[in-house]
Amino acid sequence: MASIRSRNGKLFLDFYYSGVRCREQTELDDSVLNRRKLERLLNTITQDINLGIFIYRDVFPHSAKMAQFTDADQQALIKKQQNAHLVSNHQHKLRSTDFAAMALDWYETNLCRWQPGYQYNIRLIINSYLLPVFGSQQLHEITRASILQFRADLAALKPEKSADFINHVMGTLRMILAEGAARYNLPLVFTNIKTLRIGQTEVNPFTLQQMHNLIEAVRVDFKNYYIVRFLTGLRTGEIDGLQWKYVDFDRRQILVREAITNGKLGPLKTPSSRREIDMSTPVYEALLEQYEMTGKTCPFVFCNTANTPLDHRNVRDRIWAPLLKQLKIPYRRPYETRHTTATLWLAAGENPEWIARQLGHANTQMLFRVYSRFVPNLTRQDGASFEQLLKSHRDKKG
Repeated sequence: MASIRSRNGKLFLDFYYSGVRCREQTELDDSVLNRRKLERLLNTITQDINLGIFIYRDVFPHSAKMAQFTDADQQALIKKQQNAHLVSNHQHKLRSTDFAAMALDWYETNLCRWQPGYQYNIRLIINSYLLPVFGSQQLHEITRASILQFRADLAALKPEKSADFINHVMGTLRMILAEGAARYNLPLVFTNIKTLRIGQTEVNPFTLQQMHNLIEAVRVDFKNYYIVRFLTGLRTGEIDGLQWKYVDFDRRQILVREAITNGKLGPLKTPSSRREIDMSTPVYEALLEQYEMTGKTCPFVFCNTANTPLDHRNVRDRIWAPLLKQLKIPYRRPYETRHTTATLWLAAGENPEWIARQLGHANTQMLFRVYSRFVPNLTRQDGASFEQLLKSHRDKKG
């Protein structure tokens, strides 16, 4: 029986052909996605063997076993040529409507469009959520009812997952099914399935005093890191991927050009993320001090003892979480440092358009939607302006 196995962390195919056991090693790491890829290849091999059209040298051109099947390959080639039309129809019927194969095809053909972080998220959705439910089904077997049930089950089994996350999972499923429907002339079963309503984004920034306490209490080798993080609004991947070549001390600017996602340096999240952040005096001084520590030994501003970029999970678990616990501050995700920057800038009365540019927002809409409740003195949304209007009117009448 054909199978996919692993040796020293690499996958290989194990199957029988013409009464001979064949083991063909690959260079693919043992992962869920690579196993799915080889399952598809193995299914194709099995189908071709059953049809009598399997040509060993075409699939494994560098195999040491290839010479054993010269005669069998020639016979398979003749049969394939003689029955080209029937073979093509049969192969199409066998292979075209497999959801797992369609998901892999869709993923691979779209990789060129996506940044590394998005690739990782899509791969996670396919492997962790879609394949366990739909992986063994044919596309035509998936119905609108089964899709709605999948969404309901996901919401029930993962109550901690947000509506936004569930919408991303469902959106990925929708795109895969749409591609399958277009490719194989199947009905669109995702019609009129609405996205879940997403509630208002809640942020939980630190107060100015809390920020000061955190910076004072943190380990000395991370003090500059958190000064820069709290006072620039850099995203996690942006500060962890910040390199000295993007620090302009003369103009006192940080050039945001790249970010680290899942350990890989790559493009920024959005076009508006490419920006120049003006250094405040504390940031300027922290970076000057940091340059004395890492500027001559590491291309990254903040790095570990091996002169490689920080791992955000390691920093979160070993530095951030214990620091909050030490100061008796309820746990908040590190991203709240960015929200803290925004609220402090707004509370200080900085120009909203300048703030939006510093944060990498395309416009000021998010500032007023997300942060306005923290800064009543910015637009006097505490009712003071209305009170002043009424007072002025009374004074004039009097």
